[in-house]
Amino acid sequence: MAPPGVVAAPPYPGYPPPLPPRPSVWSRRWPGPVGPAHRAVLATVAGAAVVSAVSIPLTRAGVGWLVAVVAGTVALGTAVWSASHSGPGTARSRPDATGAPGRAGEPDTPGEAGGGRSRWRRVGATRLFWAAATVALVGAGTIRAAGWLFVLCLLTAGVTACLATADGRSVRGLLLSGLIPPAAVFRSLPWAARGLRAGGRVGASAWRGVLTAAVSIVLLIVFGSLFASADGVFADLVGDLLPELSGATVVRWIFVGGLVGAGLLGGAYVLVAPPELGGLDGPARRRLRRAEWAVPVALLDLLFAAFVLVQLTVLFGGSAHVLRTSGLTYAEYARSGFWQLLAVSALTLLVLAAAARWAPRAHRADRLLVRLLLGGLALLSLVVVASALYRMNVYAQAYGATRLRLLVAACEIWLGLVFVLVLVAGVRLRGAWVPRLVLGTAVLVLLGLVALNPDRLIADRNVDRYAETGRIDLRYLSGLSADAAPAIDRLPEPDRGCALGYIAYQLDRRPDDWREYNLGRERARRLIEARPVRPDRYLCGEGTR
Repeated sequence: MAPPGVVAAPPYPGYPPPLPPRPSVWSRRWPGPVGPAHRAVLATVAGAAVVSAVSIPLTRAGVGWLVAVVAGTVALGTAVWSASHSGPGTARSRPDATGAPGRAGEPDTPGEAGGGRSRWRRVGATRLFWAAATVALVGAGTIRAAGWLFVLCLLTAGVTACLATADGRSVRGLLLSGLIPPAAVFRSLPWAARGLRAGGRVGASAWRGVLTAAVSIVLLIVFGSLFASADGVFADLVGDLLPELSGATVVRWIFVGGLVGAGLLGGAYVLVAPPELGGLDGPARRRLRRAEWAVPVALLDLLFAAFVLVQLTVLFGGSAHVLRTSGLTYAEYARSGFWQLLAVSALTLLVLAAAARWAPRAHRADRLLVRLLLGGLALLSLVVVASALYRMNVYAQAYGATRLRLLVAACEIWLGLVFVLVLVAGVRLRGAWVPRLVLGTAVLVLLGLVALNPDRLIADRNVDRYAETGRIDLRYLSGLSADAAPAIDRLPEPDRGCALGYIAYQLDRRPDDWREYNLGRERARRLIEARPVRPDRYLCGEGTR
């Protein structure tokens, strides 16, 4: 082995030294930051983790979730700020044109050397949209009490949060965007450790901050205890604001704070050193011949056209036509075909995506064929979507509205929007923006569902149906969330007491603290306080009429 500072001679005279190992695709596309984590990033991440641990209610939706996501957004915004103001020792490394990591302190573009304005422009409208969608989805728990809806919003918010950090644009880029932030949690630990070691040189100021926080806490505890003992109203207010300290509470704080802190640290790591996800979805290496794709799609167009003609006769012929031809009631006819049409809509998207990828476009005739055949299939698919929605509406009028039927109808509306996007992409013969808009429209449909207040909408439809037909499922209505209370309150007694009894019991059994404040539950409490539910109306037999 050669001594330090001396280059070792080649093992075989006359041969060049061995080449260094070629970096992997992962390290070329995501080398990570060169310098340590900024102290401001570590401080805001720790603060957001503490705020989340104290404010998040794990058992139900409430304003605490919104407080936590706002704190996390501030922490990640600090990471973007720190990257724009980093010095030569902390600048991030980004792959150069050859895929090798860049040098520390080297700006990505000439504009980035000018300061933070270029960095904020680099964040882009797409990232800002995903970030705003994440806050809006989590904030749904502040205004809606439906647990199933909030769980759906939380799962979607996890996806949008990953997209806000990694910012994938193609299909593969979007898929990798969901995997990169979890992987960044582990890669960010050495980065954070380097930041903590670098902060040791300013330990005096750090200790001053800790001492200031400790003195503030002691003063608040001492004077707060004296004020609470002097006034009962103030004591009740403090009791509502402060959580009950116990071993389970401390364990929950540690678990939630650690989980949120790790996720935010990984997100900050990605924002400081974002991966290069461009060029993952290149053009197809092999194109099909014209007849190989045009003949199957043309036959499928003819089949869709025949089905659409039948649907038009059903829509204009009405229930009498259905009874004469199929021997079914109109509601049975709607129920029997809805799920099949939903499957047809989803499978058609796969056919359109495959044809758009492998169909040739070298000649003008090829491009004209793509527009005609794929555009016609997308237009006919819109009619199929409309037919499925019409069937679901008839089905809900006959049997009542439910959460599942409303969700499936929302999915059909989203599929219709996707077909419109496919039509636009087919006309322009450019669809690189389609994957992002497909996910964006899904998020907007979910937020629209939140704005509609689905549980109340379902209850309103069933109450209206009861006024027209005299039929209602009180047991199903009683299982809805507190959001449905204003609609159920329209029912006459004793049906009102039967449907609101369980909702009133749940509200009385678990009062909300400040973390669990929810507008839907608060409105239901005020409504029931104005018109109390009689205890003898809780037991209502089967509850179906």
